[in-house]
Amino acid sequence: MRGYGESEFWLSGGKVILILMLFMFTFVTMVGGNPQHDAYGFRHWRDPGSFAEYHSTGSLGRFEGFLGALWSASFTVVGPEYISMVAAEAVRPRIYIKQAFKTVYWRFGMFFILGALCVGIVIPYNDPILVAILAGDKGGGGTAAASPYVIAMDNLGIKVLPHITNALMFTSIFSAGNTYTYCSIRSLYGLALEGRAPRFLTKCTKRGVPIYCFCVVMMFPLLSFLQVSNSSAQVLTWLVNLMTAGGLIDYIVMCITYIFFYRACKAQGVDRNSFPYTGKFQPYSAWIALCVECVVVIFYGYSSFTPWSVETFFSSYTIQILAPILFFGWKFYHGTKFVKPLEADLVYQRPVIDTYEANITTPALSFWTEMAQLVGFKRGAGKGDREME
Repeated sequence: MRGYGESEFWLSGGKVILILMLFMFTFVTMVGGNPQHDAYGFRHWRDPGSFAEYHSTGSLGRFEGFLGALWSASFTVVGPEYISMVAAEAVRPRIYIKQAFKTVYWRFGMFFILGALCVGIVIPYNDPILVAILAGDKGGGGTAAASPYVIAMDNLGIKVLPHITNALMFTSIFSAGNTYTYCSIRSLYGLALEGRAPRFLTKCTKRGVPIYCFCVVMMFPLLSFLQVSNSSAQVLTWLVNLMTAGGLIDYIVMCITYIFFYRACKAQGVDRNSFPYTGKFQPYSAWIALCVECVVVIFYGYSSFTPWSVETFFSSYTIQILAPILFFGWKFYHGTKFVKPLEADLVYQRPVIDTYEANITTPALSFWTEMAQLVGFKRGAGKGDREME
């Protein structure tokens, strides 16, 4: 955990610098601060427009273009669920995990929503270079060269900045891989402890690293080499579709889990306000999210029906078909039952956490305190908590 936390602390700084730099690039260039002195503003929203046609034409095609972007975004929108996985190894889960969850909304708003807005400003969806890369007619697909920001910088004749962007994108991609690796290892290790994965995966080193889980997880990054060939790249596309659908199902399961948890709290008379962090507008927001996610999963591969394509259908719906079969098949085979609200264990390891946090003597550090420590201020007790923030 310490190695992951330390590396993520530094790599995340690169992501923040990158997104702020791109926001400034968007604003400065759109008002005329570029080598061409072209104050293009929101021109691309008018010509060719803010919505691209996809699969069909006209208004329906533009709506399907929005849906196509939604499917692609579903592959990249991850993060909130990973925060909860870190809780088991955080120094002060009730403080640091609470802070992380409270800021995740702002992170999503800044990185995803505002980032998507900026992309639509700096480059039109019919840019020849962008279209050629997406169609596979031009090299650079799957690399930083395909970034709309880099293409926009090249179109405006801006030097040096594309190279800086590429370097910072590399750190961002490495940060994402770092997080995925950590969470994959912990997920596989947890499955092994519960008997849902081979028992040998519970083997740990003297420092507590699940070594065999690590070896298994590190085999999957080798699949990225499928991108070097056009024929094998299609296999990678199938895998991306499977992982995207799997991620959506992951959110569906989280919504269902929370609804069951909420019912248990109500049945047992537990006040949710007694918890360190309480979700707003519950359980209605959980139901709304559940319905939206189900609609997205059901219509994820609708394009495979018009015209009918067996290949597209199975690459889009394999996980949706397998997930309920595996879930109910496991329950039927092992004879497990759904936990009733009055029987749910809402205490679990709470006494252990209470004792653990009571024995911590070093003060909790905020993010900005950590930043101050980096330049020589406020050094002292508690510095070792960095990896948990």
